[in-house]
Amino acid sequence: VQLQASGGGLVQPGDSLRLSCVDSGRSLSRQSVAWFRQSPGKEREFVAGIFRSSAPYYSESVKGRFAISRDNAKSTVDLQMNSLKLEDTAVYYCAAGSRMILSTRTWATSYDYWGQGTQVTVSS
Repeated sequence: VQLQASGGGLVQPGDSLRLSCVDSGRSLSRQSVAWFRQSPGKEREFVAGIFRSSAPYYSESVKGRFAISRDNAKSTVDLQMNSLKLEDTAVYYCAAGSRMILSTRTWATSYDYWGQGTQVTVSS
Protein backbone atom coordinates (compact mmCIF):
# COMPACT_ATOMS: atom_id res chain seq x y z
CA VAL A 1 0.00 0.00 0.00
CA GLN A 2 1.38 3.38 -1.02
CA LEU A 3 -0.94 6.27 -0.33
CA GLN A 4 -0.89 9.72 -1.84
CA ALA A 5 -3.34 12.40 -0.77
CA SER A 6 -4.35 15.47 -2.74
CA GLY A 7 -7.03 18.12 -2.98
CA GLY A 8 -6.24 20.45 -0.12
CA GLY A 9 -6.31 24.20 -0.43
CA LEU A 10 -7.40 27.57 0.94
CA VAL A 11 -11.15 28.11 1.21
CA GLN A 12 -13.58 30.35 3.03
CA PRO A 13 -16.00 29.28 5.78
CA GLY A 14 -18.99 27.54 4.29
CA ASP A 15 -17.12 26.36 1.22
CA SER A 16 -16.63 22.77 0.11
CA LEU A 17 -13.51 20.81 -0.70
CA ARG A 18 -12.89 17.26 -1.83
CA LEU A 19 -9.80 15.34 -0.80
CA SER A 20 -8.63 12.27 -2.67
CA CYS A 21 -6.26 9.49 -1.72
CA VAL A 22 -4.95 6.93 -4.16
CA ASP A 23 -3.08 3.74 -3.44
CA SER A 24 -0.49 3.19 -6.13
CA GLY A 25 -0.09 -0.38 -4.91
CA ARG A 26 -3.73 -1.01 -5.79
CA SER A 27 -4.41 -3.11 -2.69
CA LEU A 28 -6.69 -0.71 -0.83
CA SER A 29 -9.70 -3.00 -1.17
CA ARG A 30 -8.26 -5.28 1.49
CA GLN A 31 -7.79 -2.45 4.00
CA SER A 32 -9.87 -0.44 6.35
CA VAL A 33 -9.44 3.21 5.43
CA ALA A 34 -9.74 6.50 7.22
CA TRP A 35 -8.97 10.19 7.19
CA PHE A 36 -7.25 11.90 10.10
CA ARG A 37 -6.22 15.50 10.63
CA GLN A 38 -3.68 17.34 12.68
CA SER A 39 -3.46 20.98 13.65
CA PRO A 40 -0.33 22.65 15.03
CA GLY A 41 0.20 21.72 18.65
CA LYS A 42 -2.52 19.10 18.63
CA GLU A 43 -2.58 15.34 18.34
CA ARG A 44 -3.67 13.66 15.18
CA GLU A 45 -7.42 13.10 15.36
CA PHE A 46 -9.77 10.76 13.59
CA VAL A 47 -12.15 12.36 11.09
CA ALA A 48 -13.91 9.63 9.09
CA GLY A 49 -13.42 5.99 8.20
CA ILE A 50 -14.73 2.86 6.59
CA PHE A 51 -14.02 -0.18 8.71
CA ARG A 52 -13.54 -3.16 6.40
CA SER A 53 -16.70 -3.14 4.24
CA SER A 54 -19.05 -1.62 6.79
CA ALA A 55 -20.85 1.70 6.69
CA PRO A 56 -18.84 4.92 7.05
CA TYR A 57 -18.45 6.47 10.49
CA TYR A 58 -17.47 9.97 11.54
CA SER A 59 -16.23 12.03 14.40
CA GLU A 60 -18.91 14.14 16.03
CA SER A 61 -17.21 17.33 14.88
CA VAL A 62 -17.71 16.53 11.18
CA LYS A 63 -20.83 14.35 11.19
CA GLY A 64 -23.39 15.70 8.73
CA ARG A 65 -20.81 17.85 6.92
CA PHE A 66 -18.20 15.39 5.68
CA ALA A 67 -18.63 12.20 3.65
CA ILE A 68 -16.06 9.48 3.09
CA SER A 69 -16.27 7.14 0.13
CA ARG A 70 -14.10 4.51 -1.44
CA ASP A 71 -13.73 3.05 -4.90
CA ASN A 72 -12.08 -0.34 -4.63
CA ALA A 73 -11.77 -0.67 -8.41
CA LYS A 74 -9.72 2.53 -8.53
CA SER A 75 -8.09 1.92 -5.13
CA THR A 76 -9.09 5.38 -3.91
CA VAL A 77 -10.72 6.88 -0.87
CA ASP A 78 -12.19 10.38 -0.94
CA LEU A 79 -13.37 12.84 1.66
CA GLN A 80 -16.05 15.32 0.64
CA MET A 81 -16.03 18.25 3.03
CA ASN A 82 -18.97 20.63 3.05
CA SER A 83 -19.84 23.64 5.19
CA LEU A 84 -16.22 24.03 6.19
CA LYS A 85 -15.45 25.87 9.41
CA LEU A 86 -12.38 27.70 10.65
CA GLU A 87 -11.70 24.84 13.06
CA ASP A 88 -11.43 22.38 10.18
CA THR A 89 -8.07 23.91 9.30
CA ALA A 90 -5.44 21.17 9.53
CA VAL A 91 -3.22 18.83 7.60
CA TYR A 92 -5.36 15.92 6.48
CA TYR A 93 -3.96 12.43 6.18
CA CYS A 94 -5.41 9.33 4.60
CA ALA A 95 -4.63 6.05 6.29
CA ALA A 96 -5.12 2.35 5.73
CA GLY A 97 -4.74 -0.74 7.81
CA SER A 98 -5.97 -4.27 8.31
CA ARG A 99 -5.08 -5.08 11.91
CA MET A 100 -7.59 -3.08 13.90
CA ILE A 101 -10.72 -4.31 15.57
CA LEU A 102 -13.97 -2.41 15.80
CA SER A 103 -13.13 -0.75 19.09
CA THR A 104 -9.80 0.59 17.84
CA ARG A 105 -10.84 1.80 14.42
CA THR A 106 -10.47 5.47 15.39
CA TRP A 107 -6.97 5.10 16.78
CA ALA A 108 -4.16 6.43 14.65
CA THR A 109 -1.95 3.64 15.95
CA SER A 110 -4.25 1.08 14.33
CA TYR A 111 -3.24 2.16 10.84
CA ASP A 112 -0.10 0.92 9.15
CA TYR A 113 -0.07 3.04 6.01
CA TRP A 114 -0.24 6.82 5.72
CA GLY A 115 -0.35 9.35 2.95
CA GLN A 116 1.89 12.40 3.06
CA GLY A 117 -0.83 14.81 4.17
CA THR A 118 -2.56 17.67 2.41
CA GLN A 119 -3.14 21.11 3.93
CA VAL A 120 -6.67 22.41 4.31
CA THR A 121 -6.95 26.03 5.40
CA VAL A 122 -10.30 27.62 6.12
CA SER A 123 -9.98 31.35 6.48
CA SER A 124 -12.15 34.39 6.00
